[in-house]
Amino acid sequence: MKVLVVEDQDSIRHMIEALVAARGYQVVAVPTGAKALDVASTDPPHLVLLDLNLPGQYDGYEVCRRLRAQPSTATVPIVIISAQDDEASRAEAALAGATAFYSKPFSPLALLREIESLKARSVAPA
Repeated sequence: MKVLVVEDQDSIRHMIEALVAARGYQVVAVPTGAKALDVASTDPPHLVLLDLNLPGQYDGYEVCRRLRAQPSTATVPIVIISAQDDEASRAEAALAGATAFYSKPFSPLALLREIESLKARSVAPA
């Protein structure tokens, strides 16, 4: 299963990448929304772990909306991992198409359980 990690903070991105890779998943980790969209369009992931606060042209909400608009990623589960843990942020993420929302700091074990649950329910993209 291919997992795309989109996180601008190097330490958090590397930690999530190591955590997910240790479970045997193929991981691509990128620091910006633009890079995430590039990667997803050329090699669609089976799951996206997405921060909301991203530098550059696309924040996490916009990345989520754009992934939902593309046929190759329209049904890919998108798990938000963000420090923005207020009702407005959660509501906007849901409207953008997020599958789940985890606030930072998050439980690594809870995140892994979520990934396993999504893997069991999802169908891999073509």
